[in-house]
Amino acid sequence: MLKQKCFCTPRLLAVVAVTAALLSGCQTHTAKTTTVPIVTTATAAKLPSSVMEKVLGEGLYEMVLFPSINRLYVASAQSFKQDNGGVLYKVDPETLTVVGTTHTDLKNFGMVSQPGKDFFYTTNSVDGTVSKIDVTSGKVLQRLTLSKKNDKGEIDGAREMLWVGNELYIGAVANPGYISVVDTQSFRLKTRITHAGKWVTGLLYSPSTQRIYAGNGSGEIMVINPKTHHIEQRWTSGESKPNLFLNFAEDPHTHRLFVTDNSEGKATYVFDEQTGKVIKKIPGDSLSIKFNAQRNELYISQRESRQVLSVDATTYAVKQRWHFAGSPNSLLLTDDGKTLYVTVKQDFNSDFSSKGPDSLVRISLETNK
Repeated sequence: MLKQKCFCTPRLLAVVAVTAALLSGCQTHTAKTTTVPIVTTATAAKLPSSVMEKVLGEGLYEMVLFPSINRLYVASAQSFKQDNGGVLYKVDPETLTVVGTTHTDLKNFGMVSQPGKDFFYTTNSVDGTVSKIDVTSGKVLQRLTLSKKNDKGEIDGAREMLWVGNELYIGAVANPGYISVVDTQSFRLKTRITHAGKWVTGLLYSPSTQRIYAGNGSGEIMVINPKTHHIEQRWTSGESKPNLFLNFAEDPHTHRLFVTDNSEGKATYVFDEQTGKVIKKIPGDSLSIKFNAQRNELYISQRESRQVLSVDATTYAVKQRWHFAGSPNSLLLTDDGKTLYVTVKQDFNSDFSSKGPDSLVRISLETNK
């Protein structure tokens, strides 16, 4: 792989810092909890049978799973200081063995897929583009530029993605922020949803309300009509301190929206989708979040606390903690609710170089009943 010295502008470093923090993603209750030993490669032999970890490389972020071909893809930006481009790791989801790699000329962050499709998308955040990838070969099929350079030569970062029908929604790490809407059939920019606050973060589509929820760094949850692409409502926590809402999960049957917040307050908020009001606040740093309907559990990654929590989705009590030597980042839950995947990152140096390679973790939830 080509090596180069990193000539980064302050704007680029800011985008890198924000993207690294945002791409990911509770208070301890008195209920009895189960603690799993710290996960490190050196202590792999001591791990419980439900947990497996494999070191992959620097700059790991989001994942997509394709059960039909038994493959898991992991996005990597690699080193910001040393390496040009990034890597897409093709992994066996059972053993976490790397079975193929695609070396890309741009760095990879967010990922999204849809059942039955033979391709997926990844955002190249610092370059403001999105790439279409073939599932079988891992090759880059197409690439679309979403951001134009401003008069200073700066590019808006492309962060999180959401795939709804024949449209792809892509949030911009920009101030003011916006959401690009891409026609997936023509792979062209269809429109932009503007006035979206500072730094568009997480995106989620609700099948119950038929609305898109988008978070931002201005402390808003934007409720978007996908038919009109209009922002219909803006929810806030109602608190005096600003929020930085990151990622979403939903229980459509109880009309609850779970939102992680990485502001000074650091908490997970539970919103009532019918009123737009907060009905519960779970203190504690939080990044990524998933809801498991089969087990009525929430999973929350905590980068600062270096753990992943399993939380009872009714009582909000912490049921289990998985501790790590690194910082848990992105989460991926299988559709059957039986397996949870986690990317675990190492700390950054002041120049955004990593202090070590990141790892991929597989947690079998069936053994934790």
